[in-house]
Amino acid sequence: MDRLLYISTVGAANIERAQALHANNLANVSTTGFRADLARAESRWVEGDGHPARVYGVSEAERVDLSSGVKQATGRMLDIAVEGEGFIAVELPEGGEGFTRDGALRLDSLGRLYSSKGLPVLGEGGPIALPPFESIVIGGDGVITVQPEGQGPDTLVQVDRIKLVNPPADSIEKGAHGLMQRSDDLIEPPDANVKVVSGFLESSNVNAVNEMTEILSLARQFEIEVRMMQTAQQNDEAASQLLRVG
Repeated sequence: MDRLLYISTVGAANIERAQALHANNLANVSTTGFRADLARAESRWVEGDGHPARVYGVSEAERVDLSSGVKQATGRMLDIAVEGEGFIAVELPEGGEGFTRDGALRLDSLGRLYSSKGLPVLGEGGPIALPPFESIVIGGDGVITVQPEGQGPDTLVQVDRIKLVNPPADSIEKGAHGLMQRSDDLIEPPDANVKVVSGFLESSNVNAVNEMTEILSLARQFEIEVRMMQTAQQNDEAASQLLRVG
């Protein structure tokens, strides 16, 4: 009796966590550069005194789908999309680096370059700050070139280079800010092979149809677990009735 109830409650709890993961993916289907979380389930023995007679399931989001989204033309001079593998490095609020594919960059009144989430974009020597300019060009290698304010179009100045990185997939994880980070907290060196294209943004790589299908499937599985709990309760009541009659 207790095994039936234990299995069904553990199953329902893990289904609920998986539902939350897929719902979050679906909520970010329109988020620029978003990378979908992949649910992973495994069985583990219950630790404790005596012989291990119980196994519980764990559903976790330990992996991220790193496949590329679709590039969408915007024509905006501060929009960039990473071509192929790689990330744009930004500074996290608590320090350290985060990696994003969201290239919708912004400038504040002081010329500091930020991501759409308000995180400073990193360059060769730290956060990037630009002087007043008439026009700006971001090259395929991340080099930022500006026409200084009040100067002619033939006066171009290379200001900085956006830090582009390509850490090994097994060395990064999704952090609290929804950005990829190195799991060992080391600083990732720039990778000259990573390229960007200006005037484009990369869409989320979430497949809305797949996410909806998973959510509906998990909902049906949850109903089965609830029915198992109800069956366990009915069996318990029937056994108690038999004991009273006896």
